[in-house]
Amino acid sequence: MIVKQYIKDFENYGLGLFVHFGIYSVIERGEWVKMADEMSDEEYYAYAEKFNPVADWADRLVKTAKNAGCKYITLTTRHHDGFSLYDTCGLNELDTVHSCGRDLVREFVDACRKEDIIPFFYHTILDWHDPRYKTDFKAYLQYLRDSVEILCKNYGKIGGLWFDGMWDSDTVDWEEDALYGVIRKYQSEAMIINNTGLSKQGALGHIELDSVTFERGKPQPINMEGAPKYIASEMCEALNDHWGYAREDLNIKSPTRIIEELAECRRYGANMLLNVGPMGDGTLSGMDEGTLNALGIWMKYNGEAIREPKPTGIAIEQKPRDFILRKGDTYYLFVYGLPSYFDVNVSVSSETFYDEAFDFDREIKSVTWLDGGADVEFKQNDGKVVIHTRPFLYGRHLVVRVAKIEC
Repeated sequence: MIVKQYIKDFENYGLGLFVHFGIYSVIERGEWVKMADEMSDEEYYAYAEKFNPVADWADRLVKTAKNAGCKYITLTTRHHDGFSLYDTCGLNELDTVHSCGRDLVREFVDACRKEDIIPFFYHTILDWHDPRYKTDFKAYLQYLRDSVEILCKNYGKIGGLWFDGMWDSDTVDWEEDALYGVIRKYQSEAMIINNTGLSKQGALGHIELDSVTFERGKPQPINMEGAPKYIASEMCEALNDHWGYAREDLNIKSPTRIIEELAECRRYGANMLLNVGPMGDGTLSGMDEGTLNALGIWMKYNGEAIREPKPTGIAIEQKPRDFILRKGDTYYLFVYGLPSYFDVNVSVSSETFYDEAFDFDREIKSVTWLDGGADVEFKQNDGKVVIHTRPFLYGRHLVVRVAKIEC
């Protein structure tokens, strides 16, 4: 099996930020509003004239992502409506250079480099605007490759390309060899990811793909038996029911759920790509900003457990939700919290309720909490380990608490 270092590096990022941003952000009803509301081209694309983000939108976005603990950001350079946030260099006039006189992808990349964040480019495969998508598919695919070539040539080294929309049809030849060949010509170590959609989560695909996807789905171990190369995995999740900004979408996920989902991703070795939809001016809503800030508090304490440690498969007796990751001689025990009505009583009489028991063939030197470094009591005898954990610390509740085990 071929193992490529850039894929292993991607696995170690742990957490990334997905950003859906475009004309639809101005309309404030989600990224599929054109189709959902059956808007005419004339009505929809007129909003491009109003799409002109504040000057520092990219800097603010990237700093927020960094503070949340993200190592990379995947930006929608072109979504299904066919509108590009980059200079299409004459391929068409449906881009921000023509609408507001700015190359927003350039602004995004520059902001990422200032903060040592890795830029990734989302790019649609399908297209609602270009008539060739339906009338001359081979010509459309050439246009798609020409578009991707611009992104690969003009913005320096990038982390990868994230494609979306091939799920639109299983009956056509998408000419994947040619598409991925364009990327490899300019970006030999860029991650190539092609979203399989909601119906084929975790499915392996073309040999050139470097990661499988789990869209809003629970990650699972990847079966790479017989696979010619090692691949990574990534789960993308939106903070509510829309990827693009929807002002009246109140079905917002709590920081608790996001933290738990991030932990679940790492349990199976997958990255979490957490989505935000900036408002039309490029800034984040107070709710999105607040959620990312909360995640940043958790990552400040536990980031080292999220980055490089890998799954172990060690089972925790009577607490199957808890799990252990490993990096060399260091192990990380993830302990899920208890309901708050129970946790506030810090003098729980049944102390054994907190015991984490598992079989372990390494001699343990110490166990400490990552959130402060306090020692954790443990016992080890004949391969059986019992660690006395306390998921809730008065004055602080991190949802999932992590203990560091040194061997």
